[in-house]
Amino acid sequence: MPLLRPADGLPPVVEDRSALVRTAETFAAGRGPVAVDAERASGFRYSQRAYLVQLRRAGSGTALVDPIPLGSDLSELAPALTGPEWVLHAANQDLACLAEVGIAPSKLFDTELAGRLAGLPRVGLGPMVEQLLGLALEKGHGAADWSRRPLPEDWLVYAALDVEVLVELRDVLAGMLSDQGKYEWAMQEFEAVRTAGPPAPRAEPWRRTSGIHRIRKPRPLAAVRALWEARDRLAAERDIAPGRVLPDAAVIDAAVTAPTSPQALASMAVFRGRSQRRLTNYWYAALKEAAALPQEELPRTSPPADGPPPVARWADRDPDAAARLVAARAALAQTGEEWTVPVENLLQPDLLRRLCWTPPSDGDVAAAMRKGGARDWQVELLAPALEAALATRAS
Repeated sequence: MPLLRPADGLPPVVEDRSALVRTAETFAAGRGPVAVDAERASGFRYSQRAYLVQLRRAGSGTALVDPIPLGSDLSELAPALTGPEWVLHAANQDLACLAEVGIAPSKLFDTELAGRLAGLPRVGLGPMVEQLLGLALEKGHGAADWSRRPLPEDWLVYAALDVEVLVELRDVLAGMLSDQGKYEWAMQEFEAVRTAGPPAPRAEPWRRTSGIHRIRKPRPLAAVRALWEARDRLAAERDIAPGRVLPDAAVIDAAVTAPTSPQALASMAVFRGRSQRRLTNYWYAALKEAAALPQEELPRTSPPADGPPPVARWADRDPDAAARLVAARAALAQTGEEWTVPVENLLQPDLLRRLCWTPPSDGDVAAAMRKGGARDWQVELLAPALEAALATRAS
């Protein structure tokens, strides 16, 4: 059955303080968990701020809150939303932007993560609602530019429907997890997501430029870095997604071509476009600066080491480590099949590689797992098998 309109009708968007205070009072008087969602403008804006926040609670109905006219400050909602369980789908995508507007959960249920632990084959919100509730969600605006104003009515309908049945989905998933003996696992996973905080900044984010694998030498890499940093400054200043300021392909082409004048740069594809011609001197200054760097200031041809080398090199560099990884992966695959849990949710892949590359010197695998961020349920389930796997040697 298709869900085409919110059950209670489309609520007016909350855009001023008095309406926000009334919404806070309404949600404080509600009961049970609060379904929460947020819409950002990824791919359009530099920032990851929330441009719309959706809430729904039994006895309170649905609220659509526009943070922008409210100065991205929704702290009036915090007392009403502190205490009840929040139900989100893929919570790690939204918690940061929600914290930025002044609201954060004290208890969390993540329906996407619950679906993974329950062994569902498809864990997108739409497929799970269809499979478990027999309803078809209106989709199609998730990747839209939510910074646009006014927001079209069909976008608002889509946003309201995203929280319409989230609590009902939560209840079904909670029942499945309980039946499978995984409910406590899920609670530990949800708490890890809730308390994770923002990820640490990348050491050299410019190395993620698409197409950088084409470049092997330090000087062109310096050009990529200089253009990436110049683009990032401009994108942040204008609050425009970096790829809309200058595509990655143009960054790579300029680094490979190494134009020797602004005119030569302006003759290249993308750079000869009208919007880029005004920035020719800006981009060329970045390239010129990279070209003038002394040898010792050029970037390394490979990123700085953080953890084990690429797995493809293990067999040559440390055959025993390669054998340990094969054995550990086999143990995880067997456990994942037994419990119907994806291997990547049984244990973080990076932690598994680190354990196999450098096993704990004291042999305490459980302690090493906990130090690496594994939850209690993962340690209890996997430590014995990993201890055996880490004792493996190459034949």
